[in-house]
Amino acid sequence: MAQIGYTLMCEQTPPRQLVDDAVSAERAGFDYETISDHYFPWLEEMGHSPYAWSVLGAVAQATERIPLMTYVTCPIMRYHPAVVAQKAATMGALSDGRFTLGLGAGENLNEHVVGNGWPPVNIRHEMFGEAIEIIQALFGGEYISYRGDHFTVDSAKLYDLPDEPVPVGIAASGRQSVDLAAEYGDALIATEPDAELVERFRASGGAGKPIYGQLVVSYDTDAKAARERAHRLWKWFPAGWKVLAELPGPVNFAAYAQFVRPEDVAEHVPCGSDVDAVVRAVKEFTDAGFTHVALVQAGADHQREFLGWAEKELLPALRNL
Repeated sequence: MAQIGYTLMCEQTPPRQLVDDAVSAERAGFDYETISDHYFPWLEEMGHSPYAWSVLGAVAQATERIPLMTYVTCPIMRYHPAVVAQKAATMGALSDGRFTLGLGAGENLNEHVVGNGWPPVNIRHEMFGEAIEIIQALFGGEYISYRGDHFTVDSAKLYDLPDEPVPVGIAASGRQSVDLAAEYGDALIATEPDAELVERFRASGGAGKPIYGQLVVSYDTDAKAARERAHRLWKWFPAGWKVLAELPGPVNFAAYAQFVRPEDVAEHVPCGSDVDAVVRAVKEFTDAGFTHVALVQAGADHQREFLGWAEKELLPALRNL
């Protein structure tokens, strides 16, 4: 049976509400929670983007049992990997071991803010590999020094570590990143129910490790309103990762999204109150071999209604997968 998660979407929700939603999701019976880690929202209409790590600290104290995870943090530009290791270790300690560090190679949208440009994908993967090596070495608790092609660490050590090392999940979308995830990661993270990615991950050394996916939904008792909201907030989504990783700002996402129709979004996002539609969409992930699927409810103003529906109707139905 797949674990069903709830996503704290920083790009659409103010920070205080994110903490309240985390508590409500735990009470509703979700198995784990993920949080996005952005500097910008994808669209201006989304309207928010608080610092995920501050929110995580508050969520760790406000919740009791539920596992937490970044989905995902980029450790190659906006954050130096030595700083990511410290943040993650602190979160592991604050949450009593409930934290998993989800890592990815990032988006131009968030990383350009430090003014170092946006490297081509092959360079980003090189940087990502070095960053993972640094983070995992620091999790060992000893002094490390590191000199790679992209990163240098000068005699660093983490003084506050959880009892067990923080698990590392690695986002992947193609062969190179899947192999990296299998070699270095404790879990695979992917955005689409791609069985070939899962098979390659398992064959490359990831057998038995968790595999995380994510599904956007737009719950509303008014199906038309649900479709309108999904289109207004998530019309950038059908572009796919090769486009999404390269666009530099919300205005660029809006320029792409002007050509996306409501029906294009609805192909990817179950809209309305049909439990079976969400179950079918989640089943695409589980059939592809995913062990965890986190749900994202579109719209900050509809989280309470979604969580009530999830507790009473959706989660019981998903438990039967």
